[in-house]
Order: sequence, then C-alpha cells, then structure tokens
Amino acid sequence: MPTGWLRAKDGPDTWSPYDVMGHFVHGEKTDWIPRARIILEHGDTRAFEPFDRFTQMRQTDESLDQRLDDFATLRRASLEALGEMRLTPADLLRRGHHPELGAVTLGQLLAAWTAHDLNHIGQIAGVMARRYRDDVGVWRQYLAVMR
Repeated sequence: MPTGWLRAKDGPDTWSPYDVMGHFVHGEKTDWIPRARIILEHGDTRAFEPFDRFTQMRQTDESLDQRLDDFATLRRASLEALGEMRLTPADLLRRGHHPELGAVTLGQLLAAWTAHDLNHIGQIAGVMARRYRDDVGVWRQYLAVMR
C-alpha cells in the first residue's frame, strides 16, 4: 500500500495504521500475556507494570512490513502461551491489579484484549476510509465511517 495510506492520520494526536501496528507489537511484548501470567502467579498482590500506550510513536525506524511480521510472530507465540495455560472457568475469575483501573479479573483482561484489537482494526479502517471523505460525494450520508 502507498505510504500515504499507511501513515495517514485523522489529525494531530491520532494514530495511523502504521502507528496501530506498532502499538499491537508493543502490546504483544508487554501487555496481555505478561499480565495474564502476573494474575496466575501473583493474583492481586502484584500490580501490573504500567503500559506505555505511545511507545510506537518513538520507534519509527522499522517498516510496516517489519511490524506486521513481528506482530504475526508475537501473536502466534501469545496464542500458544494462552493455550498452554489451560485456563479453567475458575481461573477467569482470578483477580489482578491494574495500576490505573484497580481490581480486574483474568476474564476481563482476555475480553479486553479481544475488544482492544477489534477497536484498533476499526480505527485503521476508519482512517483509511476517511481519506475518501470528499471523493465519495453524496454517498457520505450512507457511510457511517465518514463521521
């Protein structure tokens, strides 16, 4: 895809598809599975490490292809690790401690992981679609993504 699409943003302090992929990579390394392990090993006696949601904005030397490859590798490893945990319904109720949000359960963490990714996929689609805001003309009224 052209760089203009991959680096497109809706405005200042918004994220491009490239930025979102960097965020996904960082999350795979430091967020979801590491936090699940903290809950399983320490419960709520040890707070999660704070997550820097903006690390990807300072790491811009890799290509989108590299970010995609890294994400694919890391996600595969995360899903394997999740499967190896052999979680039970009781495990999903185990509590952890988020440094900003307070008490959370493992089930909430895993649900948030799914919703988080879907949220950012929608963000990517929206940013890319809105590049056509003027070009779609009168069809804009039928396209919620343009709002």
